[in-house]
Amino acid sequence: MAAVRKLQTCASSPAGKHTASIIFLHGSGDTGQGLRSWVQDVMVSDLSFDHIRVIYPSAPARPYTPMRGALSTVWFDRYKISRDCPEHLESIDTMCSTLGSIIQDEVNTGIPKHRMVIGGFSMGGAMALHLVCRYHPDVAGVFALSSFLNKDSVAFQAVEERLRTGLSLPDLFQCHGTSDNLVLHQWGEETSVLLRKTGMTTTFHSFPGLYHQLSQPEMELLRSWILNKLPPTTSF
Repeated sequence: MAAVRKLQTCASSPAGKHTASIIFLHGSGDTGQGLRSWVQDVMVSDLSFDHIRVIYPSAPARPYTPMRGALSTVWFDRYKISRDCPEHLESIDTMCSTLGSIIQDEVNTGIPKHRMVIGGFSMGGAMALHLVCRYHPDVAGVFALSSFLNKDSVAFQAVEERLRTGLSLPDLFQCHGTSDNLVLHQWGEETSVLLRKTGMTTTFHSFPGLYHQLSQPEMELLRSWILNKLPPTTSF
C-alpha cells in the first residue's frame, strides 16, 4: 500500500494547555495559510483559544474538471458544479484517507477524537462532511460554511445507516449568506434539511447580505458553537 501523502499545514497554537483541536479546511483554489489570513482579517481577535489548536491544512494541486483540467488546490475533483451529478468518490475517498492522518497526528499528541471539531468553507465544508459522516463520526462536531453536498451524496447514506443501527453522530453547524449565488444558498439549506431528515442534529444560519465569504458575525457565532463543543477542561 502506498504511503499516505502528508499535507502542508499551518496552525494557531493555544495560549495555554492544548486540550482540543480544530481542523479547518479551505475552499477551492485557496490554501491553509490563505484561509488563516482571511480569518485573521475577519476576526479582530483571530479564531484563537486558550486551549484549542486550530489547524489549517492545504489541499495539494490537482487537475480540476470544472476548470477544464487546470491545476488547482482542491480537496477533490467534481464532474461539474451541480447537486445533480454523481460525486467523484475516488478523489474524495483518497483525500479522506490523507486528512485522516492529520486526525491521527492529533490523537498521537494526546488529543482524543471527542475533543476535535472538523469543518470548512465552501468545498472545505463538503470535504469535512464526508470526512466526519463517513469516516470519523466520533469527533465532537462538524461545521460547514457556504457549503453543500450533492443531493445523492453517499454521506447521507452513511448518516442514515449509522443512526438506523443506533450509533450516534456529532452535531452539524452550517452558515450561508443569502447574497451568495441563490442556487448555492438553496443547496446549502437543502443539505441541512436532508441530513436532519436522516436523524442528524443540524443548525442552519442564513446571513442576509453575505456573499460567498466569511464574516465577523458568522465567525463569532461559530466560535461560540466551538466553545460549547470543546469547553476548557483539565481532563478528558
